[in-house]
Amino acid sequence: MAPARLTTAIRPDTVFMPFHRAGGDRVGALTHPALDPASRMPGFKVCAVRVEAVTP
Repeated sequence: MAPARLTTAIRPDTVFMPFHRAGGDRVGALTHPALDPASRMPGFKVCAVRVEAVTP
């Protein structure tokens, strides 16, 4: 789970999260564990997400 911020700066059908960080808040901790068979890279740019509003 990660916090989200709505913005008009990117396309409305896009969710962005930085992935060049270390630590528990890195996107790699949230992506699917499958790797590309040729490059062995994780699918940072093609991962399904669910965005939900929460009440405090």
